Amino acid sequence: MPEDGGRGTSGNGPGGPGIGGRSAPEGRGVTGDAGDRGSVRDVGRGAPDGTPAGLPPMTFGSWTPFPASVPEEQRAATGGAAPVSADVPPPADPRIEPRPTPPSRGYVGSRTPTYDAEPTALPEADPDGLDGLVPDTVLDGARYGACTLRAASVRGDSARYRGEPRRDALLTARFGTGERALLLVALATGTRTAPGAHLAAAEACRWIGGAVGRSHARLVDDIRAARRGDLKSGLHRLTDRTLGRLRAGAAEQGLEPDAYTAGLRCLLLPADPECRTRVFFGVGPGGLFRLRDGEWQDIEPEVAQVRGEPVLSFGSPPAETPAGDRLTMDLGIPAPPSPYEPAPEPPREPFRFRTSVARPGDTLLLCGTGLADPLRGERELRAHLAERWSRPGPPGLAAFLADTQVRVKGYADDRTAVAVWEA
Repeated sequence: MPEDGGRGTSGNGPGGPGIGGRSAPEGRGVTGDAGDRGSVRDVGRGAPDGTPAGLPPMTFGSWTPFPASVPEEQRAATGGAAPVSADVPPPADPRIEPRPTPPSRGYVGSRTPTYDAEPTALPEADPDGLDGLVPDTVLDGARYGACTLRAASVRGDSARYRGEPRRDALLTARFGTGERALLLVALATGTRTAPGAHLAAAEACRWIGGAVGRSHARLVDDIRAARRGDLKSGLHRLTDRTLGRLRAGAAEQGLEPDAYTAGLRCLLLPADPECRTRVFFGVGPGGLFRLRDGEWQDIEPEVAQVRGEPVLSFGSPPAETPAGDRLTMDLGIPAPPSPYEPAPEPPREPFRFRTSVARPGDTLLLCGTGLADPLRGERELRAHLAERWSRPGPPGLAAFLADTQVRVKGYADDRTAVAVWEA
């Protein structure tokens, strides 16, 4: 069972100041303060209670004499000494209601995860391709305008055990300066069975980063002016170009298009503190959530679906006439490609797009399937992260990393999460 790293030892306990758990007297040294310090000759001369002059009151073990204001009956009941314990905290201020931060947890659920919590094996390295090595963990953060950013990508338990590279890639970048700056966070996930999945994911992040960076001035204007249609069409084109370059790279390597591709999910955050518009776009599965007033909201944009009855040249033709006669018979034999027309491309993932206006206190979470699936499937994980992230102020980098690594039995994929706290 993983150890809980959220607990610490109190400074008032056995490991705190003093010896044996007892705190040293405040404001006095061996010979007292300057105002009441006795000379060296006074030490050992003795005080009426037997304490040498200039020394603090005698304390033996965990007992100290009663003050003079204590009744004789109470002194006699305890043999004339009062118990002293350094573990007893001072009385709390009744005007302050303490809200202790809940500790981070190693895992949630009723069953222990299969794999170890820490990395086991490193991926095999190619001496001629060291540029393709991927670190086990990436952690980043920033604060601009009204938002605080935390981002982390961690190799999954299964990949750590088998010595496989992290298939998730993470990119955080700022383009421009001042209030016209634009923050981009991109995460990509390579195909599970592809040998170069981590390389495809990294290239997707770099290419979308370059495309957004070259167009960041226009994007900032569109975001501040709330031109949603222009944003959607422009970001759709940039995403298509990025994934098109991946398909071209697959053809150059002699691979199928699906063997060298990646899902791509991005978040645009303007640095202008007066603009609270947050833009999400991408292709592929994952999760987009919002924590508001302690409750999780799944705001993942739905994929557009064809509605209504099928019509000629649109959608699927009817399988039979109103009289019941079959029009065609599908034998499952693919038609040979025409020499005059290009071969049809495989169906592409639909483009996803959403803009939202953040409220103070909101937390926006963008993640891949490695965290989205357990967050949707495990109620205890949702409750734990809601409690941890509903505190006033965002967590530090180390705390955020620990939160994203809370494991759940049956979910061992890479974990990549981007969270934005609104001031």
